[in-house]
Order: sequence, then C-alpha cells, then structure tokens
Amino acid sequence: MYNSLEDCLIDLEKHGQLVRIKEEVDPYLEMAAIHLRVHEAKGPALLFEKVKGSNYRAASNIFGTIERSKFIFRDRLQFIQQLIQLRNNPHQIFKQPFNAIKTGLSSVTSLPKKISPTNVINNQIKISDLPLIYHWANDGGAFVTLPQVYTEDITKPGVQHSNLGMYRIQLTGNNYVLNEEAGLHYQIHRGIGVHQTKANKLGKPLKVSVFVGGPPAHSLAAVMPLPEDMSELMFAGLLSGKRLRYFYNDGFCISADADFVITGEVLPNENKPEGPFGDHLGYYSLTHDFPLMHVKKVYAKKNAIWPFTVVGRPPQEDTSFGNLIHELTGDAITKEIPGLQELSAVDAAGVHPLLLATGSERYTPYNKTKQPAELLTIANHILGTGQLSLAKFLFITADDERELSPKNIPAFFDYLLKRIDLLRDIHFYTNTTIDTLDYSGTALNEGSKVVFAAYGNIKRELCGEVPQQFSSLQNCENPQLALPGIVCLQTLKFTTYANAEKEMLQLNEQLQLSSSLNQNPFIIICDDANFTSASLNNFLWVTFTRCNPAKDIYGINSFYKYKHWGCDAVILDARIKPHHAPVLEKDALTEKKIERLFNKGGSLYGVLK
Repeated sequence: MYNSLEDCLIDLEKHGQLVRIKEEVDPYLEMAAIHLRVHEAKGPALLFEKVKGSNYRAASNIFGTIERSKFIFRDRLQFIQQLIQLRNNPHQIFKQPFNAIKTGLSSVTSLPKKISPTNVINNQIKISDLPLIYHWANDGGAFVTLPQVYTEDITKPGVQHSNLGMYRIQLTGNNYVLNEEAGLHYQIHRGIGVHQTKANKLGKPLKVSVFVGGPPAHSLAAVMPLPEDMSELMFAGLLSGKRLRYFYNDGFCISADADFVITGEVLPNENKPEGPFGDHLGYYSLTHDFPLMHVKKVYAKKNAIWPFTVVGRPPQEDTSFGNLIHELTGDAITKEIPGLQELSAVDAAGVHPLLLATGSERYTPYNKTKQPAELLTIANHILGTGQLSLAKFLFITADDERELSPKNIPAFFDYLLKRIDLLRDIHFYTNTTIDTLDYSGTALNEGSKVVFAAYGNIKRELCGEVPQQFSSLQNCENPQLALPGIVCLQTLKFTTYANAEKEMLQLNEQLQLSSSLNQNPFIIICDDANFTSASLNNFLWVTFTRCNPAKDIYGINSFYKYKHWGCDAVILDARIKPHHAPVLEKDALTEKKIERLFNKGGSLYGVLK
C-alpha cells in the first residue's frame, strides 16, 4: 500500500489512470469544471501542476470510479472484508482459528503510532497559501472537500476516544477573517457533535485538527460508518497496512502522514454564517450559523499535494466512496438488523432521502392474510439506525423467493407497487429529523418520513402507458410515464401550501371515479414532466429530493381512520417550493474557458472517449 498521496498518484499514472494538467488553472470555478467534465466521462485521476495563486499542486477524481477505488486498495480489500466478517460473525473464530488469530494480530499492529515531533510536516504556512478552490458560482467561498477532521473527547483525551470525520471546512468568504477563522459544518448524528457538546458543557474550547491528504486510506477511514467503539485511526491503519503516525504540538494532534494540517479551536456557543455551497443533493445548501474555528497554525510537508473533489447532483465521486464502502462492509447492516435481507440507499436521490429494502416475513402462524408485519419491525429498526435515520422515504417489501434486489430499482418498484395496499400500507412519521442538507423539510434538520411496506399476492397490474383519463385534466398537462404505474403530471408552479391543497382537491375531484387508479398507484406532480420522466435518475432525483412526506403527499379518495391515513392513489407534490434551495447549474463562461485543455495541444486532448 501507499505511504503517501504522491505514492498513490505515481502508481495511478504508471497504470494509465492519471493525467497531469500542465497548464495554469484558476481555482475559481475552472478546476471544479474540469473535474466535473472528466468525472462525467469516467475519465482518469487529475494532477493539477500549476494552480493559480498557490505554490501547491492539487489532485482530484482519485476515487472517480469504483474500479479505480478498488485498484487503489487492491492489496487490503480482502483482508478488511475478512475482518468485518469476523466482527459480524464471531463464530468464525471457532471455524477458522488460525485466520482469526492472524486477523487479530494485524488489528493490533494497526493501532495509531505516537512518534516524536517530526520534521516531516513542519513547514508552517497560511490558509491563503492553499489552493482555494471555488466549485459553484454561488458558493460562499473556498472550502475543503476531502478533510479528515480530528477531535477528541475532552473528558477522555487521547486517540483512543477520538473521532475522525469528513466535515465541510470553509476557508474563505462570508465574514471570516482570512488566515484566522474557518467555518466548521457538520450534520446531525456525527461523532464530532458529541465532542463539541461535552466541551461546551465544560465551558472549554474544542481542539480541532484538520488533516488533508496523506495515504488514500486515511480519507476513506474518515467516511466509513464505523461502530462507535472502533477508532477511525485504527481503521486507517488496517486499510493502509501501515500504522497512522501522529504527535502532539501545542496540544493539537498532528498526523505525520498528512500533506497538510490545519489546527484550531471552537469556543463554546460561538457561531458564524457558513455557506452557501453546492452539495450532494444537487442543490445549494444555504447560509446558516455553524461553529466558528479559530485557526491556530497551518502546516504543510515538502512537495505537499492538495486533494479535492466536487460535490453536486449525484452521481459524483462520493458515489464511488459509497460503492467502495459497500464492497468492504458487505452484509454488515443486514447482520445488525434482524430480518433485513438487503438495503440500498439510492444515490441518484442523494443517498439519504430514499431507501429501498427487502426483508423477511416470518410471522407466518399469525400472518395468514399476508400483510406487512415483520417488515414494519424491520422498518422501525432501519429508521433508528445511525445515518439511516435521516431517510425520508423507505420502501420495503418481502420476496419469499429471495430473487428481488433493491439495487434493481425498476424491478423493485414494479414488485412493490403490484402488491401494496394503499389503504393499509402507508405509515408516516411526523416532526422528526432529516438530512441537514435537505431543504424540503419544515426547517433545518426537521421534516418527516414515510414507510411504504408491501407484502402478499399481486393486487393489480400496472399501466404500461399513460391512462387516457390523464390527458384531459384541468390545470394539468403533458402526462408522462416515469415507470409502470407511475405517471408524471405537469401543473402550475407551486405558490403556497394553501393553494396546493386546493389544486390537489381539484385533481381528486377529477380522478376519484377513474377506473385507471388501480393500475396507476403513484402520481408525481412536477414542474417539468418531460424532464422528470426522461430517465430513471431524473425521476428519482426530482421526486424524492423535493418532497417532504407529511406535507407533500396527498391522495385520491384519501381518508383517516383511527389516526391512520390511506388512499386509492398516492400523489407526490415534487414541484420546487419557495423555501427550497436553488438547483446547481454549471457556469457557461467557465465551460468555454476550460475548452483550451480539451482542444488539440491541451493536456486533456483525446483523454475523454
């Protein structure tokens, strides 16, 4: 495995998976635009050798494809898979004791290694010396997209109770004092939040170290969904096959293997506006108060390289991170949740908004009518587990033949919609949490959830074309089929929820006696039916990022009975609402500027097929 980021880049170049960009490139929009174009074409990793305004090189698209990510970790993938399998299935210790001993010893030798203060990373610089990369035209400033943010439990200091996570670090813009202040944005359910809460309670500053670069294993460790009792630093050592080296300076933990380290303190209850920034749902995350970090010192090693990525509407490079994590963890989540067979966080919908799952229905002595029973137990467990609790939509079904996979999205929806009883199988959770970056909710972090649980025999056949009744509706036009049984309707732009309720009531009056409802269980109300139905990814993105279930789901012939809601057909209002964040759009002028790199004589000429 690699001792440094540069070792990794040299290896990628040796195997034809990296291209050097020799032209000077502007970190304001140009570098991000180049990255996006190359990533969309499944192109190589990029090394920017001349970054305007900085003496440091920068690298991106390192993990741009799952194939390249697996190539980078090719020497350790099998070992990590065995280790996770051993943790999930301890009975393997008795079946293969020698393998278990070997794995256990490797775990011990991967513990973080404290060393004497070193001259490896002692070049003190300023924030303004870094490649200050702006990704989207309306971003609030430059920020670190691949940070490893290190904190410790103030009541139990030391690396054994540390947290290493990947949180957004704003370096410039807004009213941050350059070189002295930075913004620290983290979402709910993150380990750093526990550390800050404890520091705040004691009235003491939280010390923060931001590692950037180093062996690729360190970046992956920062995003791994590890159990609370497992150290990310140890996992970094396991994945890299080399103990992470660290030391302390001025009370801050310093990674001796990182390319850059930014140290600072977060004082109790001190915030500043952070953002906006283009984010993983495909919209801007807006400006909000987040913790302020007082920058103390910034370090760089000799010939340091600044790694970065670009976040935007999926799929992006973080998709490969997610796929690699799935490769490593395998069926870990199904081991944690009894009865769960397979779970898929749908990347095209921004990961957190939409979960698809299959589970078992083993309550057969009491389930002669074949209705969701164990599935609801599993659903509650899913929505109470870590980051999965941020989901808004959970579709779950049971396939007795074990042939259905939620990874096959069209087949999954076809199977579930044929079996769902809309009078019985819709379950809401109101006034709860959603993703911090999801603006479909009622406030930051606040929204609702819904579970669609289906089990049993086929109840309907789904329409394979738009039913005729949808072609003559008032205030609705251009009906398009997104998937069998799912019709998109284009209607008036959203104004207020009061008007939306009137519009849905009018739609109900026109369709309540329609004979096609049984074949058409889902109706999507959208701003552009052609766009929404043009591809599976468009349908998933529009529908599930623009809906807050409790406020945006309506029904044809809907009813309440004993606090339960049901209907004959579900309406999802997926129009853009006034409180939603703006959609990310590429800058046309920047797109023209970067053509020079792709034209004849440019570093990227002929690279993209």
